[in-house]
Amino acid sequence: MVREVTRGYGEHRRPEDYLDSFRRFLTGNMNTMPALQVVVTRPRDLTRAHLKELKLALDQKGYSEAYLQSAFKEAKNEDIAASIIGFIRRMALGSPLVPYGERVDQGVRRYVASHPLTEPQRKWMSRFADALKDETVLDREALDRGQFQAVGGFTRIDKAFEGRLEAVLGDLTDEVWRDAS
Repeated sequence: MVREVTRGYGEHRRPEDYLDSFRRFLTGNMNTMPALQVVVTRPRDLTRAHLKELKLALDQKGYSEAYLQSAFKEAKNEDIAASIIGFIRRMALGSPLVPYGERVDQGVRRYVASHPLTEPQRKWMSRFADALKDETVLDREALDRGQFQAVGGFTRIDKAFEGRLEAVLGDLTDEVWRDAS
């Protein structure tokens, strides 16, 4: 007869202990892992290479996105599909944990509301939101492949933004990771 089923978190039995261990890992490695420092202090500068390096390092230490979601759900009784970046910023900065798709939508809305955009630029912003939800990092590389490549890639989209696309993408990323006031 099964009396109890519990989920383990590596060497930690309780989800709270696992989350505390994650927080200690972040604090202890903030100055030794450049990718971690970028996520916490300058998310607009996050590259695909940073994200890959960070996910690999966290997975090796047992801090996968899936485990963090599970531990947070058990500890807080909330099921939030946040990204690994969201979990890091939550633990390091106290940022609210928001489902990643919702965070992207809020950031795009804030960006669009605070910038005078043409109708084609607004349409690009909508496509950027969809891409961000899939990619996490939206940069020149992402805009030069897939659906964006088919319409001319970064160079053509940059023309629609009058040569300011890199700045637009950085500002959009800032809005995505800005905590709502």
